[in-house]
Amino acid sequence: MKAVHELEEAVMPKSISRTRLLGALTALLTCATLSQGTALAFDHSFLGRFSTVSLIASTVPANGDENPYGIVTVPTSVGSLTRGALLVSNFNNSENLQGTGTTIVQVTPAGTRSAFAQIDPATLPGPCPGGVGLTTALAVLPRGYVVVGSLPTANGMAATAQAGCLIVLDSKGHVVETISGAPINGPWDMTAVADGENTTLFITNVLNGTVASGETPIDEGTVVRMTLHTGSKRPPAVTSTQVIANGFPERTDPAALVVGPTGVALGDEGSLYVADTQGNRIAAIPDALFRHAPLGGGGITVAKGGYLNNPLGLTLAPNGDVLAANAGDGNIVEITPFGAEFQPFETGAGAGGLFGLTPSGGRPGVYFVNDTENTLDLLH
Repeated sequence: MKAVHELEEAVMPKSISRTRLLGALTALLTCATLSQGTALAFDHSFLGRFSTVSLIASTVPANGDENPYGIVTVPTSVGSLTRGALLVSNFNNSENLQGTGTTIVQVTPAGTRSAFAQIDPATLPGPCPGGVGLTTALAVLPRGYVVVGSLPTANGMAATAQAGCLIVLDSKGHVVETISGAPINGPWDMTAVADGENTTLFITNVLNGTVASGETPIDEGTVVRMTLHTGSKRPPAVTSTQVIANGFPERTDPAALVVGPTGVALGDEGSLYVADTQGNRIAAIPDALFRHAPLGGGGITVAKGGYLNNPLGLTLAPNGDVLAANAGDGNIVEITPFGAEFQPFETGAGAGGLFGLTPSGGRPGVYFVNDTENTLDLLH
């Protein structure tokens, strides 16, 4: 019952309805009976209907940037953006140095690739400590604005990593503003929920004390909720910022640069799911859209171990299940909101090959970036 009391304390603010509270408690109790690596039959899962991985396109632009990380589907055609196409952000430059990638490419489902943006650190319109190294944090806002995270390094090494920022571009790929300063510190991944002209971003941050502690894990990773208002004549404006969870383990890594809370996905019931890479688990932050105080301890564990193997990218399947991209083996794992795991799909990308992923809007399937081959692939 300790977990129940912790959840009760986390969601007790007066803005939370009794129905929502009871629903969250019921979900947690069910989770307690199914989580910790419980496996279900593959044929009843969303992923279970798929058997083929197809190459869509290379994600390497003209300047040779590598290591595709972020991926997001374009909802509406505007400016240079094409409805149904995928935006992909690159983390490495042509010399394969991490935290130095500056490009976002656009790929249509038919495989046509074009350059959406190449960001020059020297001409940013606002501060971005350390420069530009585009991460998995990637979202499209109303009116075609695009937000991408930057966790930059000077030479591809974790010792030179700096806080970075969020970079906002217009629909033609031109940078219009940066968002920096606390609590943004190493924005690693992000998801967005739009409501009219307002958009709520959920951002994971992995540099709170990480560089100083090195490869020794430190429990200071955070999830930040940020609300942006998009008007007709001005760039998006930040209207509120709140740390909604903390205590996620994070550390530097000679191969991955940094390991910490990564993928985020908002469930239909209002919980934000977080891929705790270092902890090898999926965590939940109840009432993520409305909570007024941070939930400590890295959130509430939904699933841990089992088929999970250092989950990175995270997305929500159409059936409400969570899809997690494993860093350790290149598999995609499906987890129910109650924590039960389905048998994984082996993409063939191998260890370190997966990061961002998102459901296909045109036909049933899942798009994912393959870091090993620098490609956008489709599981269908």
